[in-house]
Amino acid sequence: MASAPIPIAILTGFLGAGKTTLLNVLLKDPFLSDAALIINEFGDVGIDHLLVERADENVIEMASGCLCCTIRGDLIDTMHDLLARRGRGEVRAFNRIVIETTGLADPAPVLHSVMSEPSLLAACRLEGVITVVDAYNGMATLNAHPEAVKQVAVADRIVLTKLDLLVGREGEDMLFAIIGRLRRLAPAARLLTTHRNEATAERLFTMGLFNPSTKSADVQSWLAAEAYETGEKRGRRGRRAHSHGQDHDHHNDHDHHHHDTSRHGDHIRSFSFSDSNAISPQGLELFMELLKSYHGANMLRMKGIVKVSDDPSRPVVLHGVQHVFHPPVRLPAWPDKDERTRLVFIVKDIEKPMIEGLFRAFTDQITGGAEAFTDKTLSLKR
Repeated sequence: MASAPIPIAILTGFLGAGKTTLLNVLLKDPFLSDAALIINEFGDVGIDHLLVERADENVIEMASGCLCCTIRGDLIDTMHDLLARRGRGEVRAFNRIVIETTGLADPAPVLHSVMSEPSLLAACRLEGVITVVDAYNGMATLNAHPEAVKQVAVADRIVLTKLDLLVGREGEDMLFAIIGRLRRLAPAARLLTTHRNEATAERLFTMGLFNPSTKSADVQSWLAAEAYETGEKRGRRGRRAHSHGQDHDHHNDHDHHHHDTSRHGDHIRSFSFSDSNAISPQGLELFMELLKSYHGANMLRMKGIVKVSDDPSRPVVLHGVQHVFHPPVRLPAWPDKDERTRLVFIVKDIEKPMIEGLFRAFTDQITGGAEAFTDKTLSLKR
C-alpha cells in the first residue's frame, strides 16, 4: 500500500441527472486510468455497473441498498476489501477511489463513512464531492426533493448536464435560473458543464486535497471565503425576495424567474468568517464538541484552517460533516501569506452569528471569567 493517502471523490446527483453518462466519458480520460470505482445501486437487481464501459476488477458494484442508509457498514467493508486486494496485488494498483452514490442518497452519511473510520483514514483522504445536476429538470427537482438540495449544497464541483434541451428564450431563462439557484446553494463550488467537453476529469478531480506529505493546501480555492461571503449576500437577497413573493435580482446571476424557487433551499445557507487571534488546543477541542452538540444535525459541511496558540506558525486543518469531524491535520506552515483562521460553513437553519460568536468566545479576551463565558455560550446555544 502506498504511503501517500489515496484521494476519495464522491460522485452524486439526483435520479436521472446523468451520472453514469458523465462517468463513461470521464473514464476514457487518461487522468482516471488508474482509478478504482465503487458504484452503489438501490434495489435487488443492479444494472448501473453494466452500463459503465470500463468494467474491470477495479469496478465494484454494491446493490444491497442505498449508501446513505442501509449499507454504510458495507461501504466501509468494501473499501477495506478493495485496499487489501490492492495490497496483495489482486487488483491493478489505483491512485484514486471514486464512489458513485445512488440518486436518492443523502450525501452526508456517505461522507461520514469516509471521514470517520480510523483504519480507512490511515490509507485515504476525502478529496471532495462532485454533484451532477440536470439543467432542464433541475429546478423542479430541487423544489421537490430535499436530498437533491443537500447534494448540491455540499458540492465542491457541480456539473450541469442536458444543456442541449434548453432552447430559445425560455431555455435561456431556465439556464440563468438554475445557475442562480446553484450559486446560492453552493457559492464556492466550481460550476462546469458537459457542453464542449468542459467537465474534464482533471478539472473535476483536483479539488484541493489537504495532505501535507504530498502537496500544499490550496487554501484560496478550498475555502473560497470571498465566494461564501458573496453567497451569503445572495442568500439574504433570495430570502427577502422569497418573503415578498418574487425575486428582483437581475444582476450577477441573471436570475429572471419570478416564482418560488426557494423551497427547501431557503433553509440552507453558507457563510465564512476569519479571526486573527489564535485559539488554544483545548479551546479548539471544546469549540468542536459544542459545535457538534448544538448544531451537528444541521451542519451539512464545514472546513477551515485554524491558528492554534501552541504553534501559531503551523495551522490546523478542519473538515466536518454534521456530527463527524475528520481528524485535524497540522500543516508544516501556512500555505499562503494570510495567517488568520478561516472557517466556512454550509448549514441548515443556522445563522452566522451563532457559530461565529461561539468561536470568538474562545479567542477574544472575555472579561468576567468563566461566568461570562457560560452566559455567552448558553445564549448561542439557543
